[in-house]
Amino acid sequence: MNISVLCRGRGRDLVFLHGYLATKESFFPQIEYFSRFYRVTAFDFPGFGGSDPIPSAWSVGDYADWTEDFLRRNGIVFPLVIAHSFGGRVAIKCLSRGDLFDRAVLCGCAGIRPRRTLRYYAQVYTYKFVRKIAPMYAKTHFGSAEYRTLSPLMRESYKKIVNEDLRKDAEKISRPVLFINGEKDTATPPSSAKIYQSCVAGSKRITMRGCGHFAHLDDPLAFNLTTEEFFDE
Repeated sequence: MNISVLCRGRGRDLVFLHGYLATKESFFPQIEYFSRFYRVTAFDFPGFGGSDPIPSAWSVGDYADWTEDFLRRNGIVFPLVIAHSFGGRVAIKCLSRGDLFDRAVLCGCAGIRPRRTLRYYAQVYTYKFVRKIAPMYAKTHFGSAEYRTLSPLMRESYKKIVNEDLRKDAEKISRPVLFINGEKDTATPPSSAKIYQSCVAGSKRITMRGCGHFAHLDDPLAFNLTTEEFFDE
């Protein structure tokens, strides 16, 4: 499998895990800043950016397995990690398995399934009904805009990923974790970070004012300084 990788800087290892449908370049301000102090490694997950497609419908666990193997094959041992959104899911799964990572900063960390409402179930049943009588219409008009851009294989993977709640995995984490969320984040709201904090013993949580789901890009200076302080503790 060909993987698009960026390596920069020298010193202690720092790994970046990007969000869904994003690439390693989404961490550009962080890579520029932290490569002055660390050996930075950022890659495109399989199925994204310049990396090869996934061979089957991967789950979060499959991406975590691949990440562990990637780090081992590249001699990256016990690195610090910065992850965003979907990358946070993978980080949570990896951290739950033991000491793969040292300290972790998880921005807009996904993985907490919201409580299902009556409206949600109504939409699901409507979709199933429409799919039977007009499959092409259902395919192009139901689901999130993100979901509709995916190939059939990636859609199956996406469903596995978003339907898994990671609270139980988070409860197994023993490493220091800092959860950062944007105040205006609607994709992974501060309330989800609060749940994660309650699951991960000793973890910390910060809400960045005026920022959305991409808090590390909305205010990179504040994010970088906060992360640097956490890494230096």
